Amino acid sequence: MSGSWEAQPSPPAPGASRGASPRGRGAGLGIALLSALAFGGSGVAAKPLISAGLEPLHVTWLRVAGAALVMLPLAWRHRDLPRRRPALLAGYGLFAVAGVQACYFAALSRIPVGVALLIEYLAPALVLGWVRFVQKRPVTRAAAVGVVLAVGGLACVVEVWSGLSFDALGIALALGAACCQVGYFVLSDHGTDGDDTVDPLGVIAHGLLTGAVVLTVIARPWGMDWSVLGGGAEMNGTRVPAVLLLAWIVLIATVAAYLTGVISIRRLSPQVAGVVACLEAVIATVLAWVLLGEHLSVPQILGGVVVLAGAFIAQSAKPKATETVRVAGAGAGPGTGVEDGAGAGVPGSGVSPASPTSASPTS
Repeated sequence: MSGSWEAQPSPPAPGASRGASPRGRGAGLGIALLSALAFGGSGVAAKPLISAGLEPLHVTWLRVAGAALVMLPLAWRHRDLPRRRPALLAGYGLFAVAGVQACYFAALSRIPVGVALLIEYLAPALVLGWVRFVQKRPVTRAAAVGVVLAVGGLACVVEVWSGLSFDALGIALALGAACCQVGYFVLSDHGTDGDDTVDPLGVIAHGLLTGAVVLTVIARPWGMDWSVLGGGAEMNGTRVPAVLLLAWIVLIATVAAYLTGVISIRRLSPQVAGVVACLEAVIATVLAWVLLGEHLSVPQILGGVVVLAGAFIAQSAKPKATETVRVAGAGAGPGTGVEDGAGAGVPGSGVSPASPTSASPTS
C-alpha cells in the first residue's frame, strides 16, 4: 500500500510543516491510523462478496469504478492533468489502482486476507532490489536487515516447511500485487519532479478513472451477476447486505482511505506516515480473524510480526547524508496503498514516500 522516492532527506509534502506543533502531529498520527484502518478493512468486506458469487475482477471493478465516480469532481477540477502528465496517470491507474487491486482481490479468493496482505509487504524489499541491483545504487545496512527480516517472516507466514500449504496460485497472485506496487513506487517519482508538480488529489482521481477504464475492458462487468448485490453475504455466519459491503469498500476502503492518506502525509513526515501504514497488515489480519474467522497458526502470527518489524526497520532507515539517489529520475507515474498502500516507504538508501499518496494503494 498500499506506496516520490528519494535517497535523501525528503522535502516536506505540499502543505506540510516539519516544525508542526505536537497537537498537529498528534492529529496527523490519528488520521494516518484512520487511513490504515480504512485500507485494512477492504479485504474483509470484499471476501464475502467473492464467496457470494462475484468474480474477484468484478469486485475490483465495482470498487474502482465506484470510487472514480465519487472522485469525479476532483478529476474535473484537475482536468488539465491528462495533458500535462499522461504517463504518470497511465502508470498510476495501471499499477497502483488496477494491477494492485485485481491481484489482491484475486488472491483473497484463494488464501486468507492476512496472508495476502503480508505477502504484499514484500514490495519494499523488491524495490530495494531494484535500487541496488538494477540502478546500482548503495543502500543502508538497516534497510538490508529489514528486508532480510521481512523475507524470513514471510517464509513463516506461508509455512514453506509444509510445502506451501496455501494455494500456490493465491500466493503468486499476492506476489503479483507486490510487483504492481513496485511499479507504482518506481514510477511515482515523476509526479514530484521539477517545477511542474501535480496535486496528489488530482493524481488519485484521474488514476481511479484510468483504472476504471482499464478494468472495464478486462473485467467486462456487463457479464457480472448483478443479483448478488441485491442479496446478502455471509461473514462468519452472519448475513450482511451485499450493497452495504460494497458501500464500505468504495466509500471507506478506497475514497476515505486515499484522502486520509494524503492528509496524513501533509501533517507528518513521509517516513512517519509510512511506518504507521505498516499497521494496515495488522489491522487486516485482526479484522479477518474477528469477522471472517480466519485463524492463523502461531508460526504464521510470529512470522507476520517479523515481516512488520522488517518493514518498520527498513522504513525507518536514515539516508546517507552524502548520497542523493533518484529512484525514477525520468520515469513516469500507491498509493493502496496504498493502498495501498503497502504504501509504506521503500527500504534502502533512505528511500521514503513523498508521492501522489503515501497511503497503501493496495488493499
